[in-house]
Amino acid sequence: MTRIASIIALALLTRGLAAQDTTNATKAAAPAPAPAAAPAAAAIDVAEAVVAKTVVDRQPQDTGSTFPADVGQLVCWTKVSGAGGASIHHVWFHGDTQVGDVELQVGGSPWRTWSKKTVPTDWTGAWHVEVRDAAGTVLKRIDFSVGQ
Repeated sequence: MTRIASIIALALLTRGLAAQDTTNATKAAAPAPAPAAAPAAAAIDVAEAVVAKTVVDRQPQDTGSTFPADVGQLVCWTKVSGAGGASIHHVWFHGDTQVGDVELQVGGSPWRTWSKKTVPTDWTGAWHVEVRDAAGTVLKRIDFSVGQ
């Protein structure tokens, strides 16, 4: 019995010693790698941008550059690439007066997104929508008219 206890004790002691790796204990820790440079901001490309009456299955319908005064609502539909994770803005103008600014999150590349704008019947004349990046840079301008 003593012999069995000695063998078990020796086996446990040997296992414990084998698990202790001290070969690297005296080496200095390797310096942490330098942080990677921040990636350059991806260039956002506006592949397509149109004004339409509606969107069906993520596609613009009844696009144009002239709409009737009683159109009620218009959509600015945009397809962008290179902007995954960023945001863009649709900035709506009636004449030279800004009448809307819609921030849209871009989930991937390429990405289709759109904003809607209610158009009162008495807001006729020249309109435009600017597609801007988060810094406010105009990427695309779409001119159109209502009631003419």
